[in-house]
Amino acid sequence: MGSKQIAQETFDDAVQENITEFEMEPEEAVREAVQQFESQGVDLSNIVKAVRPPASENGQRQKHQILLTLECLGRAVAEQDVAQLPEQLSALAAQCKEQLPFRYLAGRNGAYPAVLSACQLAAGDRDLLLQAFSTLGALLDGQPDLLDATGQELLLRSLRERRQDAEVTLAGIRCVRHACLKHEHNRQDFVKGGILPLLTGAITQHGSSAEVVRMAASALRVMTFDDDIRVPFGHAHDHAKMIVLENDGLRVLIEAAKAFKDNSGVLSELCATLSRLSVRNEFCQEIVDLGGLNFMVTLLADCMEHPDVVKQVLSAIRAVAGNDDVKDAIVDAGATDLIVLAISHHLGNPQICEQGCAALCMLALRKPENCSVIMEGGGALAALQAMKAHPREVAVQKQACMLIRNLVSRSRELSGPILELGAEPLISEARAAHRDCDDVARAALRDLGCKVELRELWTGQKGSLAQ
Repeated sequence: MGSKQIAQETFDDAVQENITEFEMEPEEAVREAVQQFESQGVDLSNIVKAVRPPASENGQRQKHQILLTLECLGRAVAEQDVAQLPEQLSALAAQCKEQLPFRYLAGRNGAYPAVLSACQLAAGDRDLLLQAFSTLGALLDGQPDLLDATGQELLLRSLRERRQDAEVTLAGIRCVRHACLKHEHNRQDFVKGGILPLLTGAITQHGSSAEVVRMAASALRVMTFDDDIRVPFGHAHDHAKMIVLENDGLRVLIEAAKAFKDNSGVLSELCATLSRLSVRNEFCQEIVDLGGLNFMVTLLADCMEHPDVVKQVLSAIRAVAGNDDVKDAIVDAGATDLIVLAISHHLGNPQICEQGCAALCMLALRKPENCSVIMEGGGALAALQAMKAHPREVAVQKQACMLIRNLVSRSRELSGPILELGAEPLISEARAAHRDCDDVARAALRDLGCKVELRELWTGQKGSLAQ
């Protein structure tokens, strides 16, 4: 993707030039403009790649449809014409949901203050507020910078005052989630404003609503992200602790799972959130004590045909296995065979192979007894098959190498059987192909008893020979 940026008007002018000067058809003119700018390293991800309506008879430049819709909404807001708001909000929301460039163009042209004003006008009208929040959520998707303190307070107040209304709660939480993705300051401001008890409270109060539970769990998970590259240090760990210690988050999530035993989408989201909360040994143990491990294992067995669910469950098992006592509970529950089955069944899916190897790697760490169970269940073979299937996927190669190393580091008797499976050439190939695999691959080969040639990297400084 390019790093250069252009304005929408620049792109539109290039398309029009292709049509008028080079007599291209509209679709061809757009394709040519895209190719032209991308060849120059321009990032077009926020550009509407469509033909702008032709100029009017008096020569006035026309606007893209979403800007015309925005003008109509702006007039309705300015005139406080509440009767016109539903139609205009609905039209703007539909266009925003089509693609990010539409949302971006609207955002650059004053959509946020117009929609925020509509939300304020709708404060006393439940149906209109629902429509306004739906539009706000569509606009904020991918544009969290648009939200300001006034919008944050409006969302928090509405979630408090209308906490019994499942639909408004869902729409409000969706706005919060979009506003917090890749935006650390919004996350911190919402947490300070009291969003965490509102999210856990929504799961408890609307525990029979799959959409509310799924969205609230997802929003809780976003609060534990560290995905804003503009901020050197986030509060992800602190937020995770607050969710667990101050808001009883683990119990709330696991209790919610009981109502959705047949809804893989909700259970997958709950698993993903639990994995983000497994930041302390005692939290991992609490998940087991509350029955979370049992539902994960059952979910893995029942949803083996659903790759998205399998990936999230494997990630959650990997996370809770950070506790050494929980490792034993996972193995005792028969999860190792299911993890191996997941890797083998989804051998073409690199993410599942990565998470499966990583989960087995955690279970083998410092646990020789578990290593024997994993080996007997075909874990080493599955890892090597994953390496064969995904030679270019560094994450798969790295996790598989780490698994092999953990299997033999305290159980050297397993080295022979693993070498017989063809481990040495696969690990050597991973080391040669991926610089990030060098350390773990070298450690795996060393612990397998193989001869390891150390790489020497000349740094250009006297006395600086790095291995």
